[in-house]
Amino acid sequence: MDDEVRDAIDDVAIRRLHAAYADTVTRRVWPEFIDQFVPDALVRIDTVTNPAIELVGPVAVGNFIGSALERFEFFEFTILNAHIALCTGGDVDAAQGRLYICELRQEAGTHEWTNAYGVYRDDYRRVEGRWLFARRSYQ
Repeated sequence: MDDEVRDAIDDVAIRRLHAAYADTVTRRVWPEFIDQFVPDALVRIDTVTNPAIELVGPVAVGNFIGSALERFEFFEFTILNAHIALCTGGDVDAAQGRLYICELRQEAGTHEWTNAYGVYRDDYRRVEGRWLFARRSYQ
């Protein structure tokens, strides 16, 4: 396969992974993370206002995000932009990227609307033909 065609296919596949993640978080369906992360994926979360934490694996990530979102009666995860670098380190099964996001949310009880902006710095790994999150760092 031509390198440009392979790059286009890989770019689309990683953007689909981004969309699947955003959809999973918006719908709060944490078991779907199993199909989006390698089993030992490391996720680092630095909200700046609290000490950074590290989670390992899709179940831990889902449990953490799920409990963090319980206070919202409405929550939507939106993708603002993404940059993807393929074939990192010369490995055709590795990629890195940045995913810029906005969270639209409404507090339960007070009904106050807030937005939160952030960026994910990601490492992706192709496993059995599918791109998955291997490492994420959110700030």
